[in-house]
Amino acid sequence: MIPNEETSSRPPLTKERVLQAAMDLADQDGLGALTMRRLGAELGVEAMSLYKHVANKDEILEGIIERVVGKIEIPSSEAGWKEAMRQRAISAREVLGRHSWAIGLFEARGSRGPSVQRYLNAILGSLRAGGFSVENAGYAFSLLDSYVYGHVIQESSMPFGTPDDATESTESLVERVTAEEYPHLAEIGEHALTSGFTFDNAFEYGLGLILDALETATSPGV
Repeated sequence: MIPNEETSSRPPLTKERVLQAAMDLADQDGLGALTMRRLGAELGVEAMSLYKHVANKDEILEGIIERVVGKIEIPSSEAGWKEAMRQRAISAREVLGRHSWAIGLFEARGSRGPSVQRYLNAILGSLRAGGFSVENAGYAFSLLDSYVYGHVIQESSMPFGTPDDATESTESLVERVTAEEYPHLAEIGEHALTSGFTFDNAFEYGLGLILDALETATSPGV
């Protein structure tokens, strides 16, 4: 039997504890595992006890999106748009890499809590200050987010969790292919093993290309 909240030796239940437990559960087992019953069990209380601190599951989903977005670095008004977008993209990838479930939730719900609003406003403001038109700022924002999301989803889907695992997977690939049959596949596998390839490097390479292209596309006379 789940202990009563009032008689339990656990710390008092608060909204912050509920939201943190919801995030931990989503990180561990995916967003589909996040139910009021399961969340209550994780906190050692009956599901009904949660409603003393949150109105419903929607409030929990709104709250955990706010917490995730609040961890992403907001572009500095002092930095040029290009550096601001670079740092923002790197930070977003790092944060969403730890909470990849948040991508679909954020896009599907169109969350507009205060942390989200500050985040969106700062990004658009940086682009507008950098000379982007309203329309092009929207396009640039969408392009950068698509790149970040794609990289996070790709990395989270990989069948390995550490750099050592990635090396073992690449070594296994190299062992299975021959240069005679698949010369380019063998070549890229060998390159990855000897060049110090990392997803960080790959991400920043692509990000640099996108930012350079945006800079060219928004230059006067283009």
